[in-house]
Amino acid sequence: MNPAIHPVDIVRVGDATWTDVQDVAATEEPLEIRLGGQPFVVIMRTPGADRHLAAGFLLSEQLIQRASDVSTMRYCADSDGQDSENVLNVWLQGESSVRVQAALASRRHVTANSACGVCGRRSIDDLLEGSHRIDSPLTVSRRVIEMLPVALRSVQRTFAETGGLHAAALFDASGELAGTAEDVGRHNAVDKVIGAALGRGEVPLSNHVLFVSGRTSFEIVQKAVVAGLPIIAAVSAPSSLAIELAREANVTLLGFVRGHTFNIYSVPARITG
Repeated sequence: MNPAIHPVDIVRVGDATWTDVQDVAATEEPLEIRLGGQPFVVIMRTPGADRHLAAGFLLSEQLIQRASDVSTMRYCADSDGQDSENVLNVWLQGESSVRVQAALASRRHVTANSACGVCGRRSIDDLLEGSHRIDSPLTVSRRVIEMLPVALRSVQRTFAETGGLHAAALFDASGELAGTAEDVGRHNAVDKVIGAALGRGEVPLSNHVLFVSGRTSFEIVQKAVVAGLPIIAAVSAPSSLAIELAREANVTLLGFVRGHTFNIYSVPARITG
């Protein structure tokens, strides 16, 4: 099977039907890059072309300048001798090896682009640290879910002018807007809207819905869990790891919220007909 695709069981909400079906999600898994055996960065990615990803990342971080700076790339081996395909060890040579030692010594934070808010984590275990189950009794009607895209678009002022920003918003159970933020990065918009709620003394957000304008990745679910949000909805698809974390954390995760239809990937009991 294509490693970039992950099968998932969902509830598909149509105009007049709720149907249990099997769907697919884009695979999202962490890749830990180690430099000379030392943890350096964790990048959330779709499996495949990991060596190219690592080389491009190290180039963008100015740790290498040419292909010959890379001596070896090899997946780490598990205790049973099998390759651990989410841990890639890279050895550099020449001046690049000197730059790497300086970078590791200073423990600097590496650049995180607008699609990857967890870059810079030191190990894969760090990704799940602090996660917990959300026990909120909040329920929301499908009518409220259906109106979220229109409500969000109506307050995307900068997007209306530029077409180039993501947005995140908080709503209460009745669909009333409780906060909104825009940013070039989805995770940045989520951080902004949660941070504003924190400043107002509203965290944990156990009686709110988070709605985002794009897809839902692991990092967005993780941020929502930490903030105590029981329901996350999005215009586009969630990744496989986002679905997995939502199920583990007892979070209701919705995707493809468009018009009168959407998919429920976890904890459907919080959505009423």
